[in-house]
Amino acid sequence: MKETTKKTSKAKKIVGIILGALLAIIFILCIIVGCIWHNEIRSIASIKAITPQDLSHDDGYTYQMTVYGDYYMEDFLAQGGVSSDSELISFLSNHITRGLMNIGIETTNISCSSITAATADGDRIFGRNYDFAQTNNCIVYTAPSDGRHASVSTIDLQFISIENEVGIDGIMDYVMTLAAPYVPLDGMNDAGVSCGIYMTYQGEPTIATDQQTDKPDITSTTLLRLILDYADSVDEAVEIAMQYDLHDSAGTSYHYMVADATGKSAILEWVGDTDVTDNNGSARTLNVIYNTDDAAMGTDAYQVVTNFIVTPDYYASDDEKAGFDRYEYLRTNLENLDGIVADEEEAMNLLAGVGRRSWNNDDSNGITVHSVVYNLTDKTAVWVGNEHYGEEDYTFYLDLN
Repeated sequence: MKETTKKTSKAKKIVGIILGALLAIIFILCIIVGCIWHNEIRSIASIKAITPQDLSHDDGYTYQMTVYGDYYMEDFLAQGGVSSDSELISFLSNHITRGLMNIGIETTNISCSSITAATADGDRIFGRNYDFAQTNNCIVYTAPSDGRHASVSTIDLQFISIENEVGIDGIMDYVMTLAAPYVPLDGMNDAGVSCGIYMTYQGEPTIATDQQTDKPDITSTTLLRLILDYADSVDEAVEIAMQYDLHDSAGTSYHYMVADATGKSAILEWVGDTDVTDNNGSARTLNVIYNTDDAAMGTDAYQVVTNFIVTPDYYASDDEKAGFDRYEYLRTNLENLDGIVADEEEAMNLLAGVGRRSWNNDDSNGITVHSVVYNLTDKTAVWVGNEHYGEEDYTFYLDLN
């Protein structure tokens, strides 16, 4: 009996030693994971759904997220940027997951409308509708510690392979969200600079801009990220754009609107000769249309952009301009207001006027997924999801202060 008791006691000690060793290994692994991925873990932990999904209204989820850390931007620039979405995928996978997982990037049609104007109090505003189909949004805050600007932006989660009808579901989806800083659609930084991206349908069929000079390379949404991170003004945003060869994503073409708190704004677009002949994406060059010389506006008090090239004489007629009806609605209303809206609410009402659920749509982007009015003077914003204008549960007040 004593011998059996001794054997049992010895076995228990051995099991105890093994369990202790395993716990020690797990503890050490946790420390290693925490040291390597502490910013990524904090970023994922910050994600929360702030509006529900309602497929009867084609509403996706809206999430909010804070990205901690510097998201490897120095490494991104040091390697000369990227010239394609596949190169961006490789960069993000190697840096964020250390090559253990692949992070997907998928870009699709980006329609939309934007305006700049002033409020009655003299604040400068930048408004934007993002038009697409049912999808899920995420409002993303960043605050790098290396001297770059803090910003708030909006992303479409399908760009990082989150399923539209499901939302963020499972560990891989949460890992995918770590790519959020590299796929903004619009945003504002703490210097009062705002920027948005919009499709332009250039060429026959649509041809992506694909410049091939000796400059470093940049893709569509990563250019917007550089502007949010580094630009103190419209002029600096233009300087950033001029430093790179642009490679548009998803086989399509885009232009940008950028504005700052001084009232200056500009539309940045890469063009060839005319829409009929603009079929060589590598031959396009950057053209900047400032609000001070936008002939279609006839004033620097406001500026409008939708989905056609605004460079003069690009089209043979207005009938060829995608989104020209929305453009004219916004331009005419701003003209009647002399470019001065009472406040952010009136600016949001203008955006609601071209909300795609009620607008006479001529394409497949039949939903306005989000509307936002950035106050570039106060560094605040009003954000509304899925055309729920005036509904408290879908209206959010963002603040970079």
